[in-house]
This record gives sequence, C-alpha cells and structure tokens, in this order.
Amino acid sequence: MCPHPTTRVLVTGGAGFLGSHLCERLVEAGHDVLCVDNLCTGSKANIAHLLGTGNFEWMRHDITFPLYVEVDQIYNLACPASPLHYQRDPVQTTKTSVHGAINMLGLAKRTKARILQASTSEVYGDPAQHPQPEHYWGNVNPCGPRACYDEGKRCAETLFMDYRRQHAVDVRIARIFNTFGPRMQFGDGRVVSNLIVQALAGEPLTLHGDGRQTRSFCYVDDLVDGLIRLMSLTSAPAQPVNLGNPTEHTMLELAQRVLNVTGSGSPIAWCPLPVDDPRQRCPDIAVAIERLQWRPTVELDEGLRRTVDDFRRRLAAAGTGSPPPARIEHRPGPRPATARVANVAPD
Repeated sequence: MCPHPTTRVLVTGGAGFLGSHLCERLVEAGHDVLCVDNLCTGSKANIAHLLGTGNFEWMRHDITFPLYVEVDQIYNLACPASPLHYQRDPVQTTKTSVHGAINMLGLAKRTKARILQASTSEVYGDPAQHPQPEHYWGNVNPCGPRACYDEGKRCAETLFMDYRRQHAVDVRIARIFNTFGPRMQFGDGRVVSNLIVQALAGEPLTLHGDGRQTRSFCYVDDLVDGLIRLMSLTSAPAQPVNLGNPTEHTMLELAQRVLNVTGSGSPIAWCPLPVDDPRQRCPDIAVAIERLQWRPTVELDEGLRRTVDDFRRRLAAAGTGSPPPARIEHRPGPRPATARVANVAPD
C-alpha cells in the first residue's frame, strides 16, 4: 500500500534509524523522496546507499526553521527518540516537536500535502490502563525529565488535530511503540541496542529496577509498513493510530534472548529505575488491524538475529572487534550488583 509512483515525498528525520528505513522503502517503490535531517542524531551513513539513485535527494536542515519545497506527502519523523539524546538538550527537543510541527503543518497547508506525524507511545506516560488504546489520555508527568519528549509529542498531536479542524489539512498520527532493527546507533541509550552492544563486548547487561518492566518490541520493517499503510488511506482516521507489537516481554526476558542470539556469557548488572520510567507499555492495535489491515509479522528472536547481524557487519566494516561502550545514564542510587541472567531478579 504505497502512494502513486509520481508522488513527491518529504521525510523529515530521514537519516535517522527509522527514517532511513522509510526512505529506503519509498525509493524502492519508485517515489521521489526528499530526506531532510540536521544530523543531530541521524547519520549520512544510513542513507549513503540511496544517494546514487535518481529519485532520492538529501538536504541538511533543521525543521525548527521553515522549509520551502514542493511536495505531495510529508512524513514528520524529526526528533531525538531515545532518553539519552532527547534529555541532552530538552529545550531543543521540545522545539523540534512543537516548532517543527508548526513548520511542517504550514508547509502541508500551503502545498495541500498529506502529512503524517510520528508520535509516540510516550504520550501514555506510565499508563494506568493496560494495554493502551488510542482513547486513553495517558498519565504523563509534565515537569519530569522525560517531559520534553512526552509533552512535545502531545503538543504536536494537538497541533495536527487543530490544523485538521481549522484548516482542513489532511493529517494522520501514528503512535509508535518500541521499535528496533538494523542501523540503530551503538550507544543511543535504547534498551535493545544497549543490550546488544554490551553482549557483543562481553560486558554486563544493564537492567534497571527489578527487570520485570514490560515493553513490546516491533521490528522496523513491520513499523515502516504500518506507516505507509496509514499514509495511504484515502480517508484519514479521526484519531491517532497505535503502531507496535502487542506481545509483551519483560526486560529480563529480553536480556536472555539477546544473550541467546549473541552467544554471550555476560552477566546482568542491576541499576536503579530511571525517573518516570513506565512499568508497562503495550499497544492495543485493534484500530490498526481494522483500518490498515496491519499487524506485525516478524518475531522478536528473528528481529534480534537480523539486528545483531547488522551490528556485527558494521563493526567488521569499521575494523574493530567490539563496539564502543554503551552510554548509559545512571540515576543516583546504590552501586549496581551483578548477577548471571539465570538468577532470579532481586526483590
């Protein structure tokens, strides 16, 4: 389900992990793709293989400033997506979500383009309802260290819906749950990449809290398919749409699966739970199933194998036998203990 082959598509944040996969899929389908990225967290290496094609163009630009181009569709993916990155400059993170949304919506209004906002499951905060349906309003701390991302995305959703009501802009909102796959950065602070990096380096795998927190992990190919299906609907849903894998896994289970895939013998290192870190996160995807005829198809173990293979290939290409240490931000607390993953998590 892709747009018409002559469609001119703008992807903001297109040199990032998710954006580069989306650009690749659109280019392969024959669309004219303009990738815009300020390389704050993206990398030209992610899109280098697309630069020689005749229907792909890259532009370095910060979407907190207006952009004047002619396009038919806009995927607005620009924003740091891991706590390590978005907490480094929280003011700029909020600006990217809010000012960026205003600028892209203004562009969509002027060009009459269809526009999709990459929102996030973080709008649900530490949810009191489980799993999370789209009509749940969330439980977000507006003053906490994660608020720059959570509230920035919530405000972007507000702007998108108001531009729809006030200016009849054709908008779609995808609430993206945890996504993983090739091209994730080695030290981006996300749990899957952190665990893989640590396992390949033979270092302790860092888990926070008691390891019983749950997340649902969607492989990037499935997520991109959902985004394209949402953009391709003739009639936009009247609400945001959850995109994610509805199968939950504890952090301890994820660590064991990473160890199995990598063949590592690394132990577990227990650290304090970060502030406002959700205990559970799992999407209700009934709307996506009904409206998009979409559901994830790649199992966690298969996705992890593909991701680990990609990490190993990039390490080999860089001429190094092990990845750089994963950059983990530890909250104040007791010195973490280490234990083998087979052991029961501490109470």
